[in-house]
Amino acid sequence: MSRKRAKAKPQRSPDSPPREKLPYVVELWYPDHSAAVERVLARATSARLAREIFKAASNEYPEGRVTLQKGGRVVADTSE
Repeated sequence: MSRKRAKAKPQRSPDSPPREKLPYVVELWYPDHSAAVERVLARATSARLAREIFKAASNEYPEGRVTLQKGGRVVADTSE
C-alpha cells in the first residue's frame, strides 16, 4: 500500500509583504490586444526590480504586450 505525501505549502518569511501589498506588477496581455490580461508575470516591491523584470519579460515575449504598473497607473508598456 503506497501513501502519497501531501506537499508542504511554501512558507512566507514574516518580513515579506503579502503579494497584494507589492506595488509593482508586470502583466502579459492576450495577443488580440483585448482589454484582458493573460497572466501576471511578477510582482515587485521596488521600481528598480520591477524595471528589470519588465525588461526581461519584454525580451521573453517580443511579440506580446507587456505592461508594468504601479497601482492602477501604467509605468511602461511595450505596445507604445
